[in-house]
Amino acid sequence: MKQRHFKGHGAFRFKRFARKAYSAFNSMHRVVNMGVVTGCALICLPSGTVSAQKSAESGEQQKVMEKELDEVMVTASRVELPINQTAKLVTIISKEQIAQAPVRSIQDLLIYAANVDVVQRGGHGVQADISLRGGTFDQTTILLNGVNLSNPHTGHYSFDFPVNLSDIERIEIIHGPSALIFGAGAFSGGINIITKKNIDYKAYANVEAGMHKLRGIEVRGTAKTGLANHSLSVGYNSSDGYIHNSDYDIYNVLWQTRFRFGGESKMDLQLGYNDKQYGATTFYSALSNDQYERTSTYMGSLKGEFGSKLKIVPIIYWNRHHDQYDWIKDTEAGRNFHRNDTYGANLIFAYKSKLGTTSLGGELRREDIMSTNLGLVMAEPHRKYTKYDDRTNTSVSLEHTAGITDKLVVSAGVLMNHNTLLDGKYRFYPSVSVTYRPDNSFSVSSSWSKSTRMPTFVDLYYKAPTHNAKNDLKPENSESLELGLKYRKSFFKAYLTGFLQWGRNMIDWVKEDPASVVYTSWNHSKINTQGVEMGAEFLLGDILPVLGEQSLLAIDYTRMHQDSDTRNMISLYSLNYLRDKFTTRFHHRIYKDFSASWYFRFQKRMGTYEKYEDKVKIGDVGFPSFSTLDLKLDYKYNDMSFYLNLNNLYDTHYFDKGNIPQPGFWLMGGLSYTFR
Repeated sequence: MKQRHFKGHGAFRFKRFARKAYSAFNSMHRVVNMGVVTGCALICLPSGTVSAQKSAESGEQQKVMEKELDEVMVTASRVELPINQTAKLVTIISKEQIAQAPVRSIQDLLIYAANVDVVQRGGHGVQADISLRGGTFDQTTILLNGVNLSNPHTGHYSFDFPVNLSDIERIEIIHGPSALIFGAGAFSGGINIITKKNIDYKAYANVEAGMHKLRGIEVRGTAKTGLANHSLSVGYNSSDGYIHNSDYDIYNVLWQTRFRFGGESKMDLQLGYNDKQYGATTFYSALSNDQYERTSTYMGSLKGEFGSKLKIVPIIYWNRHHDQYDWIKDTEAGRNFHRNDTYGANLIFAYKSKLGTTSLGGELRREDIMSTNLGLVMAEPHRKYTKYDDRTNTSVSLEHTAGITDKLVVSAGVLMNHNTLLDGKYRFYPSVSVTYRPDNSFSVSSSWSKSTRMPTFVDLYYKAPTHNAKNDLKPENSESLELGLKYRKSFFKAYLTGFLQWGRNMIDWVKEDPASVVYTSWNHSKINTQGVEMGAEFLLGDILPVLGEQSLLAIDYTRMHQDSDTRNMISLYSLNYLRDKFTTRFHHRIYKDFSASWYFRFQKRMGTYEKYEDKVKIGDVGFPSFSTLDLKLDYKYNDMSFYLNLNNLYDTHYFDKGNIPQPGFWLMGGLSYTFR
């Protein structure tokens, strides 16, 4: 069983600031590229280490550039603002953090963000459900370089895209309902993966191996021809699995070309292919531990950016996703075939004047599916497909951002949305944000917004011995309010955010009879969520040089609580939320170019799951709390790096989802080389 996500976007390039507080950056004449979601909308905030183009051999230069990027102009609520004046909480995962982390996939990496809920169904990016602020995996918009890759079939597949870790410049996680920023579908936030575009080296290669017959290879090459920068990345990862039917084979191919024209105008082309084959053990039901899945994804997009005072950002994109699901591997019993196509176009205008910045954006997005299970019966079958459905989403947004004073910034806008799945009405989703910054170290911000999400094709149509969908589901709606504080001084930075979210018609899979094995798609009339997110980061190299110039300690904690009017129901997703999550990240030098990175995680999930033994139900039980500790040891010699990943050091036995045990201790090592 499976589920989805939404929207597409653009990118701005900023050279200099207008306010005196940032005149130092002006004098440096540096250029910093920041992605822009849905036209003019990419937000960044100090919840991770952010860095510009840095020299690999200079820790001091890295600190200077981190300071610069804390002052760089980014877009919050669709218009550019200094990073410390944005109202939304945004977690940044930089390429330096990615290199330090003991991970093999984006999904593994997101586990270490305290305000992200990652439900792993298998190891190393095979499949994971990613959600924010107590939402479900279908409520988070997933983007690649500002282009929406969210899967309307089901959010289980939203991370089926062809990106290798060596491709990533940074990951930006925007928290809270963001319809105005990402469009309809960004119910609880969005995750934008931004890839490398500059030519920093000629080629990169990485090979690794480990327990459970783990194997991996990754190669990335770059070239410059005339006005264009090109890169090609190829990756392959596989393992025989840590339990029965947990084997996997994953292939990635990503081609990128950036064309630079006169001034700051440019155009980005990206083409990619992802292929996965993996044992799905008890992924969708505990009644079969021989489920198997084969998926493939084709994607392509073209995004431009033209103009200066008036920015014009056009985007066109297309994604195709194939899925073959076996209830029992390599048998016809319970087998489903699905083919989902998503294609669309965005056009965004942003105009700067003395009154501030005004942005106008529009998107036309079409989603369709052919299937043996999902949709309406076709008059004539198409090959193996017998069912079909489609829908078209149209949205227009208008926003204005103004600096009332040098310390106060106000932004307001509205999204008008229409979906052919509904009754033909146009719906409006407003948003307002205010940021006050009394000095360069401290800021206070608040935002209020509304958002929505359409049901996925799985929500509407999926039928199986354990699932019964209803095709009269209503779209979800939410209203959210948040207040945030941010502080940075010298070697220390911290944030604290509180939020309230009122959800209506929340989509879930539920059952009222505990003895039944059948879940039905359902609209909860009300689910309200309250939470607090906090964290601090210490640049230890400033006070303890013996630990190395790049040493740091980061501590983050999130706590949430939900209220629902359907407590008597057994929930598969919406009411199984992450109440507590605490993470610690500690990076330090051991000796010269030999370093260690420690990652600790503690979490407690609310809700229950059905516990089975030998396919016999024992009962409904709660999720126990657990903690894990991971370590990466890294030795660098010139352009070569040797590393060891030691995951789950004290061999914790735990579940992210009922009946799917997660890996115990797993040792792997690798070697990478960069060709300059």
